[in-house]
Amino acid sequence: MRRELLFCLCVSFLWGSCVGRFVVEKNSLRVTSPEALKDVYECAIGNFGVPQYGGTMMGLVVYPKANKKACKGFDEFDLSFKSKAGGLPTFLLIDRGDCYFTKKAWNAQNAGAAAILVSDDKLEPLITMDVPEEELGSGDYQQNISIPSVLITKSLGDDLKKAINNGDMVNVNLDWRESLPHPDERVEYEFWTNSNDECGPKCDSQIEFVRNFKGAAQILERKGYTQFTPHYITWYCPDPFILSKQCKSQCINHGRYCAPDPEQDFSKGYDGKDVVMQNLRQVCVFKVANDSGKPWLWWDYVTDFSIRCPMKEEKYTKECAEKVIQSLGIDLKKIDECIGDPNADDVNPILKTEQDVQIGHGSRGDVTILPTLVINNRQYRGKLDKGAVLKAICAGFQEKTEPAVCLTEDIETNECLENNGGCWHDKAANVSACKDTFRGRLCECPIVNGVQFVGDGYTHCEASGSGRCKINNGGCWNQTKDGTTYSACMEGASNGCKCPAGFKGDGIESCDDVDECKERTACQCSECKCKNTWGSYECSCRGDLLYMREHDTCISKKPSTEVGWSFLWIIFLGLALAGVGAYAVYKYRIRGYMDSEIRAIMAQYMPLENQPEGLNHVSHANI
Repeated sequence: MRRELLFCLCVSFLWGSCVGRFVVEKNSLRVTSPEALKDVYECAIGNFGVPQYGGTMMGLVVYPKANKKACKGFDEFDLSFKSKAGGLPTFLLIDRGDCYFTKKAWNAQNAGAAAILVSDDKLEPLITMDVPEEELGSGDYQQNISIPSVLITKSLGDDLKKAINNGDMVNVNLDWRESLPHPDERVEYEFWTNSNDECGPKCDSQIEFVRNFKGAAQILERKGYTQFTPHYITWYCPDPFILSKQCKSQCINHGRYCAPDPEQDFSKGYDGKDVVMQNLRQVCVFKVANDSGKPWLWWDYVTDFSIRCPMKEEKYTKECAEKVIQSLGIDLKKIDECIGDPNADDVNPILKTEQDVQIGHGSRGDVTILPTLVINNRQYRGKLDKGAVLKAICAGFQEKTEPAVCLTEDIETNECLENNGGCWHDKAANVSACKDTFRGRLCECPIVNGVQFVGDGYTHCEASGSGRCKINNGGCWNQTKDGTTYSACMEGASNGCKCPAGFKGDGIESCDDVDECKERTACQCSECKCKNTWGSYECSCRGDLLYMREHDTCISKKPSTEVGWSFLWIIFLGLALAGVGAYAVYKYRIRGYMDSEIRAIMAQYMPLENQPEGLNHVSHANI
């Protein structure tokens, strides 16, 4: 009796029915018709199927005339809910009760429904529709459920049924765009898992998911798009049972960290403490790899361990694990230091941390179910499938920052491929304003080869700034003729296009040649002869006249030459005469100066004929 009680405690805590702060993850449901029900309502995301994280689905709600709880196949009632060509997908409204939620979803999917809305059968807060543990052995179809499932309140379900019975067309839009937060350019996610591979379909699905998702996870982690952390659930043994055989076989560190027996039989196979030790080893592999800057090695280790060291082949051992660790180049000594002593009556810091983070915080509830994926601190709902999980992770990126892997055909449809998404598009330059994002397309003028396009993105975009003329000629007119190219794009202009000189027009659609000869804007002198050319003109003069384009006039070739040489001779003779005159003046002034000096000297010694005697005496006295 004691062993059975302890075993139930182990299983209930680890596999999902313990009491804790469980958060119901929700998406929104918008009724678009009939008018009386138009509003936005909350609904709870089912923990199976594939919720369309980051997207929306519009459909027509149908309430079946028979099999209203969908506990049987609809083929028994000759009912099909496949949408017709051009019609909206069918959302099947069914009642809660009599069978598991997963059975209802499977029957609805087989009948062609695109989604199911389960109407609660009592007035209560929304709950999460979960996968039943009782069907693990026989419910293999659960992993094949691919349609989204939501639970709606009884009052909303009654209103929808009433409208359908009255003949109203009921259209709703399921919206998961805000079901996961997307605050920035990086997604943080946790994967709560277990190294046990003997728990049936659930363990098999975990292992399969890790193998399939490894490639995408490592790409995201290597390039810094995500921050991933693995976690493992453990429970502790109640004090009255610490010394029992059951606790000793399932726990380490004196009953502080335990896991249920893999085979649910204490007398054979591996023990729960073997699972705890391997869980601890996997946490330490991540810690050591993360400290060395290679956290993605965890995916390699877990994948290789599941292949090389399965319980089913009795290879689930420390020795096998160490061979895998060494093959990946991870420091085994550091792993042993991280693990510590499992026999010590003391706290293991690694496992203590795991137990602490298991408790919910913020918008996240307690982690009580394995496996659980937590994305941006919000618990993921739906089946553990590569495409579905990748879609949910991509929904956690801020719009326009999602990596290329999020826009692959596997999980996303490129809306820009059809009719350019309704955005502006220049076919000639193959430039588009349509930008595909995970949540849908955006019409946003692009940057091409460093040139920014500006406009509303829907009807108009044009190149702007330096270099704009290199992109489809800035959207302006240009044409080449007879080896000559003219363009209406002005590199320095900010206001668009302008026809070049010699043309007229709007500069965008057309620029027409101006006939300068006909419009009398050039070559107007009486002796001129004008000939129009494309973008310009040619002007010539009659006879021996020469045309000067700058002055729009004709001048004589011969006279202009004679006048030129005569003018030069005149200048030369003028310069020569000026030189002779200057020399004569110079000689005259020098001679006069010398004469006056001689006369002054002579006057000192003898009176001159025209000089008074008294004057001579005065001068002599001053010498």
